[in-house]
Amino acid sequence: QVQLVESGGGLVQAGGSLRLSCVASGRIFNSYTMSWFRQAPGKERDFVAAITWFDGDEYYAASVEGRFTISRETHKNATFLQMNSLKPEDTAVYYCAAAAVIAKRRHLPDSYDHWGQGTQVTVTS
Repeated sequence: QVQLVESGGGLVQAGGSLRLSCVASGRIFNSYTMSWFRQAPGKERDFVAAITWFDGDEYYAASVEGRFTISRETHKNATFLQMNSLKPEDTAVYYCAAAAVIAKRRHLPDSYDHWGQGTQVTVTS
């Protein structure tokens, strides 16, 4: 069983940066994709970024490309989301997720088996 624990959220002014971490307990298989999603109050959970565990291929939502960077450290079972140039519309609870997903479904929350508890990111204007 894989358990995911996020950290690194907080309150930041627009234009600032935060780095989120997701540490997994249990085995992360080479077939897994590690992803970040976010959910703002009253809205659906949206895809943010994904990285393949085996070879580190990165994928981003259009709304964050060029500002956010996803990375992983396999020896630490950890995934990171570096968020720069933050905007008030980035305010949400950010969730880490893991599963063996096919490419065309990596942006869909119901493709993922394992989820963290979430970490709040609040960006003030």
